[in-house]
Amino acid sequence: MARVLIVDDSPTETHKLTSMLEKHGHTVSSAANGEEGVEKARRELPDIVLMDVVMPGLNGFQATRQLSRAQETSSIPVIIVTTKDQETDRVWGMRQGAKHYLTKPVNEAELIKAINQLCR
Repeated sequence: MARVLIVDDSPTETHKLTSMLEKHGHTVSSAANGEEGVEKARRELPDIVLMDVVMPGLNGFQATRQLSRAQETSSIPVIIVTTKDQETDRVWGMRQGAKHYLTKPVNEAELIKAINQLCR
């Protein structure tokens, strides 16, 4: 199963996502903001990153751009998981290098399907 890094400043959201993922056999680590997420991704090289957008400091779009453009992390797929549900947000997230875009509250089946597709 996949090693998943959750980057989200909400402990509640991180707990919900962790429960969903662990139930499906995935290993989870987490980061509370964009800076920490980029650093952990570089250090741990997870199979996939779930990235919130609205966070203090480095936001999820900026962190996704850093991960997708850095040589050591460019092969790690990023799924943006956010409350931002406008089409312009989705387009911008994909332009930053995200491979998928999901809005909160996350549909568990959709999340697991996206992870399975991206981690093949």
